[in-house]
Amino acid sequence: MDISVATFNLNNLFSRFNFKASVDAMRAAAPGEEDVSVSYAFDETADYVLRTFQGRLVKSKDPAETAAIAGRILDMDADVLAVQEVEDIAVLRQFNDDHLGGLYSDVVLIEGNDQRLIDVGIMSKLPLGEISSFQTAVHPEAPGSRVFGRDLLGVDIMSPGRKRKLFTLYNTHLKSHFVHFRDDPATGKLNNDRRRRQQAEMVSQLIGKQQRRGARFVLAGDMNDPVDSPILRAMRTIDGDALVNALANPLESRPAKAETQGPGPQTPAWTYRRNPPGRDTPPVHFLYDQIWLSPALARFLQSAHIHRRTKHGGDGSDHDPAWITLSL
Repeated sequence: MDISVATFNLNNLFSRFNFKASVDAMRAAAPGEEDVSVSYAFDETADYVLRTFQGRLVKSKDPAETAAIAGRILDMDADVLAVQEVEDIAVLRQFNDDHLGGLYSDVVLIEGNDQRLIDVGIMSKLPLGEISSFQTAVHPEAPGSRVFGRDLLGVDIMSPGRKRKLFTLYNTHLKSHFVHFRDDPATGKLNNDRRRRQQAEMVSQLIGKQQRRGARFVLAGDMNDPVDSPILRAMRTIDGDALVNALANPLESRPAKAETQGPGPQTPAWTYRRNPPGRDTPPVHFLYDQIWLSPALARFLQSAHIHRRTKHGGDGSDHDPAWITLSL
């Protein structure tokens, strides 16, 4: 039985409703420029809610970009899909119904802690079993705050007819590199790296507690660091077993678009392209979107793939989706 498992950062899949407001109404909804949380306010003259983040209106995803990510998902046609940067379960269900034609029979998302309202979810053609959320987990270095902004979501993937558990899929989205322009860049980077390290350590600890040695599981998501980053060191080993990078040698759906500056990517194992500061600095390419397999599951790996973008900026998302095929 061949089963395909994919991961895709949908790049801010927010509600189809494009809330609009006057500048005064927006300021009323988010009075503090220093407030980095999402705010809500009712407009007394209309029947809708204003959502703002850092003083800016939260907008829906552009219809053309929504159609683009849907097309890429339909092209992959994965049996199980881990997604990141989704507003809520209602948006994900509606996206599945309206843009994917109900491709997935089961859709799961549990609200996390992220101030941008972005969460992680799992969509599956196969029946689902036990669902785990670790959104309340804390790291020993910061016991007063939750370590995951976007949760570590675990779902048991069952065989047709629910006769047996095939494997457990864990999906997460680790801390980004973004530093607010008002913050010191060096301090911001240190804080972001520290948070991502703490998250990676908790991923290893939590999965290690839930899975027995020899268990079959997949860890997928947007890790915001290369696979060999020292920040992710703890995450690469769970309960003493080294995980296997399933995307070490992926096949591309098409050749990468040629770069106008620099030699271009040196390997097909990348999903995220970034332009560093400086006009003469060539772009860099990273495998931020990762799929890791437990040793017990890695022996069933048949192939790995990346759905390559057609534009440097991305097709509906600045991340390229990746998927693998397991023969179980």
